[in-house]
Amino acid sequence: MRFIFKTSYDQDIRLARHGGHVLWYSLLVAFLLVAPWVIDEYWLAQLTFVLIYGIVGLGLMLLAGFTGQFSIGHAAFLGTGAYTQGVLTNMGVPFPLALLASAALSAAVGVVVAMPALRVKGIYLGIATLSFGFIVEEVFARWESVTGGNAGLHVKSPQLFGWSLGSGEGFYFLCLVVAVVSTLGILNLLRSPTGRAFVAIRDSEISAQSMGIHLARYKTMSFAISAALAGLGGALYAHKLSFISPDQFNILQSIDLLLMVVIGGLGSVHGAFLGAIFLIAMPQLISMGKDWLPAVVGQAPGLQGLVYGLVLIAFVLFEPLGLYGRWLKIRTWLQLFPFYRKGLFKRQKSFTKSDRLR
Repeated sequence: MRFIFKTSYDQDIRLARHGGHVLWYSLLVAFLLVAPWVIDEYWLAQLTFVLIYGIVGLGLMLLAGFTGQFSIGHAAFLGTGAYTQGVLTNMGVPFPLALLASAALSAAVGVVVAMPALRVKGIYLGIATLSFGFIVEEVFARWESVTGGNAGLHVKSPQLFGWSLGSGEGFYFLCLVVAVVSTLGILNLLRSPTGRAFVAIRDSEISAQSMGIHLARYKTMSFAISAALAGLGGALYAHKLSFISPDQFNILQSIDLLLMVVIGGLGSVHGAFLGAIFLIAMPQLISMGKDWLPAVVGQAPGLQGLVYGLVLIAFVLFEPLGLYGRWLKIRTWLQLFPFYRKGLFKRQKSFTKSDRLR
């Protein structure tokens, strides 16, 4: 069984490379389809959040992992989509139109951010996006006539073709469809000339420019697509919570999103969802672990931030490719067992390119 797409070059592109992929992805899809009837309501809500954050992670992965443009203010795009969806839904705009408007407005904001950011890169780009995140958060708090200010905004349940999707099962399937469509869209985009241009820019801007790639055009396109996916996830996020406020889209949210793609594995679509699972599961694990720790440690207010920091440092030092990189090593070990060689997975030395060669 093969999933084949025809490109303009009449080449076969397989979403599933072999029968093993078909089997495991089929089992995953089957589990996701029956999940509402085999897990309780609480875990279904957590799975819904994984799908929502996975959609946002796909956009940030495209920007940071495949184009090499880091953003520390991505919560601004998430908030733009959430507030757009909330305002339009409360005005009576049909859900599909409001969802498209949320993605479109977020993409437009992404273009606005990309234009001045084209002149900077590295840490300076991160500072620029961080400043933009502060500006947008302040707009959410001060534009009380539209956003409700610090008092927040209540969001109505989504209505699709006369059906209410306010229930856990209905909204879960909506998020599942959006996540699958977004994933397939990103996969096909990365296989296209546009996706290869993104990767070329990430590897070396000078080399990409020498091959005729218009840096400004493709960087702006990457920002726009990334922001659109964040806005799409923000729209679903607003409906899931039914209430949004400016403090939900602050710098801590942006750091969580960046942490999600770094730990999941930069440069991999799988890493977006693995990072989303980590982001949702880690607070639960910390909460469970508090009972085993001394009271002075378990009740400390900064325990979660400390654990996040230690985990991030551990991944940067010992597994830079994140959770997906670790899975690739485990899979290779299983494929070679029992003929693996000692030291096969020993990390090789890497040398950072100078700014002159980037």
